[in-house]
Amino acid sequence: MADSRNISDILQDWDYDSQSIRARIVAGQDGEADVLQMRVEMGIIQMAVDGRPDGIRPEGFATYLDYLLQEEISQGNEWDLNDEQCMEVDREFMQFYQRRISWLSIKEYQQVVRDADHTLALMDFCKRHSPDDGWTIVHEQYRPFVLFHRTQAAAYHQLNESTPQAAIECINDGLNTIRSIFESHDLEEHFDEDELVSQLRDIRESLRDEYSVGKTLHEQLADAIASEQYERAAEIRDQLSQS
Repeated sequence: MADSRNISDILQDWDYDSQSIRARIVAGQDGEADVLQMRVEMGIIQMAVDGRPDGIRPEGFATYLDYLLQEEISQGNEWDLNDEQCMEVDREFMQFYQRRISWLSIKEYQQVVRDADHTLALMDFCKRHSPDDGWTIVHEQYRPFVLFHRTQAAAYHQLNESTPQAAIECINDGLNTIRSIFESHDLEEHFDEDELVSQLRDIRESLRDEYSVGKTLHEQLADAIASEQYERAAEIRDQLSQS
């Protein structure tokens, strides 16, 4: 009798692709919840679709971040993460990254935004309670990348559920947020040449071309202010207030 724990047949029916993320939702059986699977080179990563991807409830909380936030309430702000907590934080970062890119690959955009927001909140917590500046930098360097995923997903969700104009506004909002990060680290001169920024701009312009979208009202307002056309800016503000 074949060992039911052997997943060779499953792997043979679902090839690994080194050039792209392959993911799928598998329906739960016998009342169990659905799971999200991602194909990796040596097998499959299976994740819960809600809460923490590994399905564990750290200290009884839905995620480790939820546990840490409770600790912050009880201990106040003046404390640093210890080595064990740093390790658990990194574990949660990785799990949510794997699930986020899986959601993105199957175009579950609201789920991408949800998991990106969790990661950003965890990053915020780490900044407040980091054991040292080096550890902070190691994690903060990925903030633009998380925002890149979030911005893409939010834009495509708006494209599906609202309008191309709303999708473009999402991209502009994301670009402004990323720019503020560069500014906070005195790196604004590198913003325009950043690869993630270029990709978001390419997505924005492809949406303009595909859907014949001109400049949004917010973009027109920015142009009017930049060129000191203040009457025109006032007219656009009126239009925005009525929209």
